Amino acid sequence: MSNSSVTDSKVRIKKPKWLRVKLPTGENYKRVRSLVDEHKLHTICESGNCPNMGECWGEGTATFMILGNICTRSCGFCAVQTGRPDEVDEFEPGKVAHSVKTMGVKHAVITSVDRDDLKDGGASIWTQTIRAIRKQSPGTTMETLIPDFAGKWDNLQQIIDASPEIVSHNLETVRRLTKGVRIQAKYDRSLEVLFRLKKGGMKTKSGLMLGLGEKHHEIIESMADLRSVDVDILTLGQYLQPTSKHLPIIEFVTPERFNEYKALGMEMGFRYVESGPLVRSSYRAEKHLF
Repeated sequence: MSNSSVTDSKVRIKKPKWLRVKLPTGENYKRVRSLVDEHKLHTICESGNCPNMGECWGEGTATFMILGNICTRSCGFCAVQTGRPDEVDEFEPGKVAHSVKTMGVKHAVITSVDRDDLKDGGASIWTQTIRAIRKQSPGTTMETLIPDFAGKWDNLQQIIDASPEIVSHNLETVRRLTKGVRIQAKYDRSLEVLFRLKKGGMKTKSGLMLGLGEKHHEIIESMADLRSVDVDILTLGQYLQPTSKHLPIIEFVTPERFNEYKALGMEMGFRYVESGPLVRSSYRAEKHLF
């Protein structure tokens, strides 16, 4: 199958029953929901319609997106708008830290759009946000889901120096499909990001989306590649097409196969493997602290 295989299929596959999402419930979820509405707080959990929002909020975990909502890249799987981003909000680190404190978040996951338009790729806002959260909520732990900073390693070093508890960078898909799925990204560059993070003393995490046309042996190869750079935590989830303009779903991977990949990942040496149709990058993130 060629790189273009992820774009060739026009057949819509019926969504299976195992992808049904339970409605969020629980007292802690209701409390966080009320705070978000009252203070008009922003989380990617809500804006991204994450299927695990109820579970994560119930566990005291929330995910925030920084550096605006317009990305300089045009990945074929992502619903975030592509274009020319707005000016950087210099007050954003304080705003995010205030949201974390107001919501009583125990474990904050921070992610961002790619900002290739900025000399530092947004690294300074990243580090200011980490430090602001530490100052306002010293008991809150953090995971940062970072971009590749276009391979500018001085910018990556700023994240290492800020030393969040976990640093995540997603490989997203197998080598063969990378060009069509992550158009401006590079498979080996992502592996080097993870290598440099580990060399800098970070606990590292990465994830793959399944169902884009990858083969079984390619998934195993990507998992092995991630272990070769000593990644600690792996997430495997089902790709879901955001709109008709995005890459089509080639396959719905069964829960049984996800379980097989989880068992294999643990055998390969990952400290944690979260694997299932509804698993997303920040799923059960608070359990990955070790």
